[in-house]
Amino acid sequence: MTEALIRIGELAAKAGVSPRTVDHYTNLGLLMPAGRSGGNYRLYREQDADVIALVKELEAGGLPLEEIAKAMTSGEADVTGALERIGADLDLLKGAADAAAPELQGLLAVIAGRVQSLITIALQIPPDLLLP
Repeated sequence: MTEALIRIGELAAKAGVSPRTVDHYTNLGLLMPAGRSGGNYRLYREQDADVIALVKELEAGGLPLEEIAKAMTSGEADVTGALERIGADLDLLKGAADAAAPELQGLLAVIAGRVQSLITIALQIPPDLLLP
């Protein structure tokens, strides 16, 4: 069974963004058209709406769009190494929070909360989301 493909306007409506946003994400490499129609319109997978939602959530979490695009298009990464560095950084943050003046502890709590929200987003990414 072949997957139904949709035009850029349909994808934009499904994802709750403008066609211009879909075009911008395509130009950044975040989305890849799955084909072209007889009238030469770009066609996308319906699942691309989920990719758009993920990108919007990552942006809301404070990640720049260019950084998201680079990470999503660079291929495999050393996730184990990155997690080890995050663990070490969190240990440093905890030490800084313990030693910080009370007026700085609120700021450190905000930073820790941002890290937690990005981890939550990462854990919700379906493993097959980005597969064509």
